[in-house]
Amino acid sequence: MDIFLVIGVITGLLAVVIGMMVKGANVAVLLNPAAAIIILIGTTAAVMNSFPKNEFLKIPKILGALFKEKQKEDKGSIIMQIVEMSKTSRKNGLLSLEKAIESIPNKFMKKGLGMVVDGTEPDTIREILEIEIDGMEERHRLGAMIFTTAGGAAPTLGVLGAVVGLIGALGNLNDIEKLGHMIAGAFVATLYGIFFGYVVCHPFASRLKRKSHQEIGSMYLILEGILAIQAGANPKSIQEKLIGMLEPDERITIEAETAER
Repeated sequence: MDIFLVIGVITGLLAVVIGMMVKGANVAVLLNPAAAIIILIGTTAAVMNSFPKNEFLKIPKILGALFKEKQKEDKGSIIMQIVEMSKTSRKNGLLSLEKAIESIPNKFMKKGLGMVVDGTEPDTIREILEIEIDGMEERHRLGAMIFTTAGGAAPTLGVLGAVVGLIGALGNLNDIEKLGHMIAGAFVATLYGIFFGYVVCHPFASRLKRKSHQEIGSMYLILEGILAIQAGANPKSIQEKLIGMLEPDERITIEAETAER
């Protein structure tokens, strides 16, 4: 599980609760079933109306991917693995990679190298692997869009919940104490909506986009490395090319590791 994400959600919740306590507000007012119904069910309805059934039903899977701490393959190790295979192929030929491919855990790399060993044309390999990258990016984009839609709907529904609460409060103008409690309760829906939209949904969408960006970067790194191996490029030039595709901070780290070796 992605503990850092869980900590972030809990921190946001604590910020609201502690802020209310500092202001002297009654935290118990947050236990408002009516507000929860309006926000949660209303937001769910908004997402249902925005996406077809087959995409809506993917939400549990998207949440699983969001909270799952996927062990990232270090880009430095990817580069070194590609460089080592390029040395092997230059020395013993491309067919010598066949045995090494079996032990590669990365399915994308395994698929690409398998096509190289099979003698597939470079343009075909690029096309097939780029289609796979595009498909993965589209799946991630869908998840981000769902949370962005929910994040946009929740605050607006919070305002709707406040209006509904105020309508109820205006029916009890004779009881001042009860009126005060109902007005306070009315704005809980707004609080729920803003919290759910800007502390949960929009950040979740950003997290999915960032995960997608990182994964796509690794896949393009592998793609270029595979094509360079097929072209018989010098291992040193392959290493320099792949390091050049990295972010500056990643580049510095990998160059330092390479120098130590």
